[in-house]
Amino acid sequence: MIRPVVLSLSLALALSPGMIPAAGSTELLVGNKSADTVWRLSTDDGRKLGEFATGQGPHEIVVSSDGRTALVSNYGSQSPGSSLSVLDLAGGGAARSIDLGDNTRPHGMRLMPGNKRAVVTTEGSRKLLVVDIEKAKVDSAIDLGEGRGHMVALSVDGATAYVTKIDAGTVSRVDLKAGRKTHEVAAGAGAEGVAVHPRSGEVWVSNREAGTVTVHDPATLAVRATVPSPGFPIRVVFTADGRHALATNARAATLSVIDVEGKRVIQTVDLSRKGAQYSQTMLGRAALPIGVIADPSGKRVYVAISGGDEIAVVDTARWQVVGQWKTGREPDALGVVP
Repeated sequence: MIRPVVLSLSLALALSPGMIPAAGSTELLVGNKSADTVWRLSTDDGRKLGEFATGQGPHEIVVSSDGRTALVSNYGSQSPGSSLSVLDLAGGGAARSIDLGDNTRPHGMRLMPGNKRAVVTTEGSRKLLVVDIEKAKVDSAIDLGEGRGHMVALSVDGATAYVTKIDAGTVSRVDLKAGRKTHEVAAGAGAEGVAVHPRSGEVWVSNREAGTVTVHDPATLAVRATVPSPGFPIRVVFTADGRHALATNARAATLSVIDVEGKRVIQTVDLSRKGAQYSQTMLGRAALPIGVIADPSGKRVYVAISGGDEIAVVDTARWQVVGQWKTGREPDALGVVP
């Protein structure tokens, strides 16, 4: 079922044709978990370009390769969410909602090749869904077994999904054509973030309680390397050139920069601001960096500072924070729009 999402007046104005970013520019999408919104920020200077209303607790964002559409998982707050928001980035038309039925607490997402379908983890039903975005329906629901599937990554060809389970400390391999889980192995306590290297296909997992990032064989999930990343590593992504893996350490408020070839941390970036007044978070009153994404240009990395309601802008030439951009309440999910 497709339901229109009510948009604020500020969104209607911000998405008028004259205010849509010019061709060739990029923008950053920021999901504000406690405000139930997604902000559009200019990557030129961080100014706010617009705002979408979403369902409760927008937790993750994925953007289509053509930059025309974004998908948001509405995890919920006190009550479980069971929908995805589809954002029209190109035309600025009304957002729409995809109802997931009994599949509650949607979280991790990835768009499949062609941008017409997505894989979505649902903690409430412990499934990996394949969702048809255009038809707004669930094509299939793959059982993940014991433990709650949290984040998901895809192989480059889109044939295989990899799902982490925080409570089990594992990573699973799912054959999407066969519609079944083929492997599940221990990664580390609190396995959460997951990313697939675009060239080697290696599966990288950030294990928050263990304070490690593990590197897994894509076929067997055997551990090839373990990289220390102290301080609750909660997400892992790659830079555009694939040379570095980036892990946000939520408790330490740092970013680990890992050399992919050498499998070692080469830089640790401090993400907290001296004298800043941070909000109460799941880890206390703290900066709490969570979401992280690399700009396709290779020059910057953006980190969502959930306790500070801001984005930390990291210069990759010096691996230093060079700016802070204002967001809504409790930013987490990030997406870059070409």
